[in-house]
Formats: sequence, structure tokens, C-alpha cells
Amino acid sequence: MSDAVLLMAYGTPASLDDVPAYFAHIRGGRPARAEVVEELRQRYQRIGGTSPLREVTEAQAAGVARVLRERGRAVPVAVGMKHAPPFIADVVSDLAQTGVRKIGTFALAPHYSKISIASYFSAAAEAAGAHGLALRARESWHDHPGLIAALAARVTAALRQAADPDAAAIVFTAHSLPERILSWHDPYPDQLLHTSTLVASAAGVSRWRFAYQSASHTGEPWLGPDLLDALRDLAAGGAREVVVSPVGFVADHLEVLFDIDVEAREVADSLGLRLIRAASLNAAPDFLAVLAALAAELLDTEPMS
Repeated sequence: MSDAVLLMAYGTPASLDDVPAYFAHIRGGRPARAEVVEELRQRYQRIGGTSPLREVTEAQAAGVARVLRERGRAVPVAVGMKHAPPFIADVVSDLAQTGVRKIGTFALAPHYSKISIASYFSAAAEAAGAHGLALRARESWHDHPGLIAALAARVTAALRQAADPDAAAIVFTAHSLPERILSWHDPYPDQLLHTSTLVASAAGVSRWRFAYQSASHTGEPWLGPDLLDALRDLAAGGAREVVVSPVGFVADHLEVLFDIDVEAREVADSLGLRLIRAASLNAAPDFLAVLAALAAELLDTEPMS
């Protein structure tokens, strides 16, 4: 019986022309107003026209396959996206056609939420069931020791760029979600704070704060505090340098390259605050080792019932 690994990611438009269809997919098929789509297009233009998410995710998959092969386990490692081709269900179907019978899968997002990550697994489980495939899944890996070490190493490296590392403020960030998840006792906020606490400890950081970023304008409250407000508070308190570590993301994409590197940096500059962004994990060897370990554990566990 043949095994495979499926890495699941959010997805990104392949070009500026694909932005309307991509945004409509996020909205459940409902097209957005022209001015809203144009605003999103302009954000992609500010980071060079497209996001590198797909290329980074494919590099992560190739790296995981290589690490597993070096450890004596040659299995296909595929990429499935939630909101853009290649879609999760299509990738599962393709794997089934090649003779794969068991799939180990996890989202390339360490922190679980019912409103976001759950849908990745639903898509994979439905497609696997349709093809009679066994599916093994891991919902969260926010406290994996290798992940913590990799994030801490990048915080340490970012601090070395500061003129006064001891005085630099530290802000950990992740994508905001609607506040209504709190009424569900969703684990997302607690997992993020747990990750941040572990990373701070591993990096030897005693003072830090957490902020959300990238909230959407949906007419309902989203989790806060927002990163931009946190920057204003830090500047008002006398901070002159801040290291932003996006612990909720594992790759460079729009929310990192625009929301932090462009938007947050512009706000910081206006406040006289130097912003240093901790490097993303992407396909670095230490992070590939983490992903490969997660994949290997899944291949050795019992399938979902």
C-alpha cells in the first residue's frame, strides 16, 4: 500500500488577472466590489505583482521529500491549496490515480482554528473518502520543538540587527480572525500565545507583546490588538526599534510582504520607529527538518476514523 504526504496551504493568485477569481473563491463564490478587488490588486503590485507563496510551498514540499528520502522513506509529497489551484481535492484525486492509498496531511499553518484550518481537513477528508483512501492528519503543531527553535533563531538574528538589542521591543504576530471564535472556545488565541511564550523563552526574551494583523473589513469585530495599534503604543512609550516576528506564518506571502514589510513599516517610519522583521521560515533546512518530522510521524500513525 503506497503512502504520500499532502501539505496544505491557503493559496494565492498566480497573476494579477487571477485576483478577482481568487477573491471570489475566498468569498464562497460571491464576487467582491470592483474597488475592493482593485485594492487587493494594488497590494500585490506593491510586492512585485504576485506572492511567492506557491513557489515557497512547492520548495517546502520538494525539501520534505528530499529529507524523507535521505532518511530511507521515498514517498511523494504534494501541495494542495484551499483557494487556488492546485486545489486540495484535485490533488488528493491525482494521488489516488497514481496508486496512493494512504495520505498523511497537515496545514502549513501551525495554529488550529475551526473557522480556518478545519476546512482544509474537511476538503482532504471528503476527497480521500471519495477515493477510498486512508487519511492521517495533524491539526496543530504550534508547540513543536523544532518550530520553536527555528522561530527563536530568527528572532535572535533580527535582534542582532538592532542598534540596541536590549532595548528593542518584540512583537509576535499572526493573522486575525473574527472575534466570534471566542464564543466557540476556539484554541487559536491560546495556541498563539503558547507559541509566543515558548519562542520568547528560547530566544532569551523577557519582554514582548502579541498583536494580530491582516484583519479583513467584514463588518464584524476581529481579534485584536492590531499590529498597527501596537506600533503606535510602543512609539508613545518611547520605543525606537521593534522586531516583528510573524509566528503565525511559515512562508513569505502577501500578509508578510505587504502587511508587515510595507504597511506596518510605513506606519513605524511615520512614528520614528525602526521596524525589523524576523525572517520567514520558508524552505530553510531547519524548518524542512520540522516538516519532514511531522510527515514521518503521520505516516506511522493510524488513519482517521
